[in-house]
Amino acid sequence: MCGIVGYIGNREAYPILIKGLQRLEYRGYDSAGVALLNPSGELNVFKKKGKVSDLTSYAKDKDITGNIGIGHTRWATHGEPNDVNSHPHYSQSKNLVMIHNGIIENYNAIKERLIKRGHTFLSQTDTEVLIHLIEDIKQHEGMKLGHAVLAALNQVIGAYAIVIMDKNDPDTLIAAKKGSPMVIGIGNDDFFIASDASPIVEYTKNVVYLEDEQVAIIRRGQELKIRNLKDKEITPYVQELTLELEAIEKGGYDHFMLKEIYEQPKSVMDSMRGRLHANEGEVKLGGIVDHEGKFKNAKRIIFVACGTSWHAGLVGEYLFEEFARIPVEVEYASEFRYRNPIIYQDDIVIAISQSGETADTLAAIELAKAKGATIIGVCNVVGSSIPRASHGGTYTHAGPEIGVASTKAFTAQVTVLTLMALHIAKVRGSITESRYRQMLYEMESIPNKIEQVLQLNDQIKRIAEEYKDRSNALYLGRGVSFPVALEGALKLKEISYIHAEGYPAAEMKHGPIALIDEEMPVFVIATKGANYEKVVSNIQEVKARRGNIIAVVTAGDKEVKKMAEHVVEIPETDETLVPLIAVVPLQLLSYHIAVMRGCNVDQPRNLAKSVTVE
Repeated sequence: MCGIVGYIGNREAYPILIKGLQRLEYRGYDSAGVALLNPSGELNVFKKKGKVSDLTSYAKDKDITGNIGIGHTRWATHGEPNDVNSHPHYSQSKNLVMIHNGIIENYNAIKERLIKRGHTFLSQTDTEVLIHLIEDIKQHEGMKLGHAVLAALNQVIGAYAIVIMDKNDPDTLIAAKKGSPMVIGIGNDDFFIASDASPIVEYTKNVVYLEDEQVAIIRRGQELKIRNLKDKEITPYVQELTLELEAIEKGGYDHFMLKEIYEQPKSVMDSMRGRLHANEGEVKLGGIVDHEGKFKNAKRIIFVACGTSWHAGLVGEYLFEEFARIPVEVEYASEFRYRNPIIYQDDIVIAISQSGETADTLAAIELAKAKGATIIGVCNVVGSSIPRASHGGTYTHAGPEIGVASTKAFTAQVTVLTLMALHIAKVRGSITESRYRQMLYEMESIPNKIEQVLQLNDQIKRIAEEYKDRSNALYLGRGVSFPVALEGALKLKEISYIHAEGYPAAEMKHGPIALIDEEMPVFVIATKGANYEKVVSNIQEVKARRGNIIAVVTAGDKEVKKMAEHVVEIPETDETLVPLIAVVPLQLLSYHIAVMRGCNVDQPRNLAKSVTVE
């Protein structure tokens, strides 16, 4: 979850590192730091609790020269956020310095051993223990740094992405990864290292994605060598980035989150482009063609995901059971991996993750793979770990999502899952031709309907003004709209810090109704469909207890309008596609409430974008 950058070449490193950290700040922002080796051979480390801006203020009168350096934004795991626990961390002699993303699970046992050998530790972090271990092996075994890193990593348990700099070797950076992402950019006369491609795209399109248990030795002068933990040399596989610089800039919006909400017509369209052919009555999904036989005979599908992606999986459950008629289970990846789940060889496990690096989801699919299941990935980041670990899958084509609170990733995931469910339904013969074609035409209309909802922004902003100071909120939905209620509640609590819960509307009377009074806003997805009359009854139950109703309804609705304090009318669509439209006003509502409360919308407290630790 932390952000890592590194540079070696002929340019000044500090501006490159700082710009990279600013682009990675969404990954971790409890603290930030850089280490630079200046032309005189002095190793300078500057680090500060807080944002990257706090670091730049602190370092403005310091010696920031040097054309080799590493930088880090931290999301705290071991040790509270403070200056001392910030990265980079020195070795015992202060000749080595390291940055780290991940968790070293056996760090305490290693630390006790090193203390007995005379090591002194300044921080509470597992990272400092690892760099001390590397130096200890280097000194006592007489190894070169690269081999000492290999030896140390063979002793640790856990996940890591690390970059190391040696005061006595000004022409080398060493990087390694296991379970945490790392990409190396290859320039004309220089190299760039980062947790993802966003700090690199400005300088080069040529990149190497490190695989697990690989160590890269990067030397000035266009030398990149990769070895695995068994000390076997690996030939680097150079790929071309498709990411464009404009995609990671705000483009005139106040926040990345708002930009990404407004990008949804495009991201949904891009996720359908080349796949949905309504006139021909066809859905083409190249990433699952080889697995159609598995889907045709599947007795069960298991979705594994976390957070917003889990909510998309819940929508997927409705879609696959409705259209493909395959039983579906939706699992929190973090629980699935520790439950000793029953997995059969004919099971299909669909892993959903925006980043493709979610640690719990990765671990869940590795478990399922080991038991013989077929793994299908639904991810947004090309070349990320989950697609590489899957047997097949589909990218969402949402483009970079920088805001920590996921928005366009959700609608892109639901779009892809809908296409997948329809495609498999056709393969299995579980959907009529007329229903199938109707759904394809409905899917084509979704981007335009999202665009219409975005035009309601001013109205939604006025609603937000009325409820911005409330302490609690309920979100209700039935059927395929229940996951939308969960997602709406998650967005509100993520960025505005208002306690919010989502429930199936019928479950309200089984407990949550006790919370309702005149101070409780209740957000209800009450669109036309099979459950409409039931939802109307649930609204009446809330009104009888003086709750405030804010309803998302189908355009032209009159019945709910009579009862609700506020209604947001969305275009009519097929009931199964309502989540793609109904979630948008809830995203905007959460955004405006958070802004009005003075919250940091793009970097909410305690959260990070890509959860690459357990």
